[in-house]
Amino acid sequence: MKTIFSYLSPYKSLVVIALLLMLVELSVELVQPLLIATIIDDGILAGDRQIIIFWGIIMLGISVIAFLAGIINTFIASHVVQSYGFDIRQALFKKVQSFTMATFLTFPSSSLITRLTNDVTITQNLIFMGLRIMLRAPLLVVGSIIMSFFVHAYLAMFLVMGAPILILFLFLMSRKGLTLFGKVQRSVDHVTRKVQENLQAVRLIKAYLRGNFESTRFASVADILKMDNVKAFRIMELILPVLLFVMNVSLMAVLWFGAKEIQTGDTKMGDLVAIVNYAMRMTGAFSMFSFIIIFFSRAKASAERMEEVLVVDKGIEEMSKDTANAVPKKGEIEFQHVSFYYPTTNIPVLKDVSFSLESGTKLAIMGATGSGKSTLINLIPRFFDATEGEIWIDGVEVKEWPLKELRQTIGLVPQQSILFTGSIEENLGWGDSTASGETLKEAAIQAQIHHSIEHFPDQYDTRVGQKGVNLSGGQKQRLSIARALVRKPEILLLDDSTSALDVSTENALWEALEQENATMLVVTQKIRTAKGADQILLLEEGKVSAYGTHEQLMESSSLYREIAESQQEGGGHDELHS
Repeated sequence: MKTIFSYLSPYKSLVVIALLLMLVELSVELVQPLLIATIIDDGILAGDRQIIIFWGIIMLGISVIAFLAGIINTFIASHVVQSYGFDIRQALFKKVQSFTMATFLTFPSSSLITRLTNDVTITQNLIFMGLRIMLRAPLLVVGSIIMSFFVHAYLAMFLVMGAPILILFLFLMSRKGLTLFGKVQRSVDHVTRKVQENLQAVRLIKAYLRGNFESTRFASVADILKMDNVKAFRIMELILPVLLFVMNVSLMAVLWFGAKEIQTGDTKMGDLVAIVNYAMRMTGAFSMFSFIIIFFSRAKASAERMEEVLVVDKGIEEMSKDTANAVPKKGEIEFQHVSFYYPTTNIPVLKDVSFSLESGTKLAIMGATGSGKSTLINLIPRFFDATEGEIWIDGVEVKEWPLKELRQTIGLVPQQSILFTGSIEENLGWGDSTASGETLKEAAIQAQIHHSIEHFPDQYDTRVGQKGVNLSGGQKQRLSIARALVRKPEILLLDDSTSALDVSTENALWEALEQENATMLVVTQKIRTAKGADQILLLEEGKVSAYGTHEQLMESSSLYREIAESQQEGGGHDELHS
């Protein structure tokens, strides 16, 4: 928790002020029983109205001071909590952005969402309670005990007789609560994951009429969360009855022996009233302890989950290396005996892959599903590092490139077209925020999307819905390609990014891309696309099955001939058979 609450450091002065104001409230609350005792003994029982009026006005005055201190404390606490929430979310989001892909895969996206939202809110609630009542409650208990001994030591002994039992009980319950609420937060992750998955697949669910089935699956996950919450709160709810029972026994003892002391004349009526007041305040403070333990347990579990993200020191991308020795960018690529395993498996995805590309060369990468095509593409911008072998770009081993410099040379069009909420112009400029409107238009023309944009009511100002929901698959793919072209990259990576285009549009696209002086790696399942490449790399179970031109592979590779023949027999069918 130390890491998480270190983000309160910028607000230390405000925290101190809030705590001082809380102490003002606490002091007033502890002094009031003494004033009441004075009014009873010296005013009411003595029949002195002046004493009653004087100390009554004093009580009213300090109550107003406590009231104002409470209001100011609340304003300050709210400001601190919201500022802390902003800072910690920024820190978490920035840290996630710095993860390598290997590190990112160790955290489910639903879990990261929960940590950035629900977990932050829970720690905010703890801090707010800490500045308002969390510290006040134990201090009120301690202060009441001290003041009780100051008033009447004998009667005060009955107030503290149950303290050891309560301290041990609260310690055990807080440890139990930490375990239970940690489990609750993990269940929240599962619910978030299920919601996220269903929202992404809503069209498929509707098309297959699987709404009821998915509702049943969600109900089972939600039921686990419900039962975890019920179990946690059921145990936590035991705290209040136990605390009240022990305190009520102590209070009864105070009243019983206090009455005897009054009868014998050894105790004043005001002293007994003061002790009873302190006992009632302690009871009220102890009643807060159940809520405090619940909040603390949940916040500690949440803080530990957020800390897991913040303390990651391996698998972090370093963008600030010196770029003074950056080499000229040409786009030459060479793979030398490259093999790759994902961190979570021992099964190789790529095995001893070697090939080289000159600047401006177009390479088509083919292979069955799972043959390692996308993985090969991901190694070039160093989303992952090769397990074995070396990758060279422009004569420099890829690990020696400054990461920022390397990725500035690359334009990537992923397999799944990703668009952001905003205008078409904003999406195109996302690849290069300094690009002019003319540059955006040129890229759109090359990507064969300009004509479609012109037919939209607002043209380049047309708003793109979430994930491009108001665009067709082909339009999203072409916008993604245009976004990559805006960067003017030396290396263009297209990961099966023309699958939704018709034949004429795709042909026009490839013809336009001939003008690009970029080395292109194109993952494709289409023989007609591969024919237009300078070289074709055919992968089979992660190994290079064949490498060469279309004509060379037709002669030398039985697998490639089989693919070509199957697509011809299928009347131009574009699926690559495994």
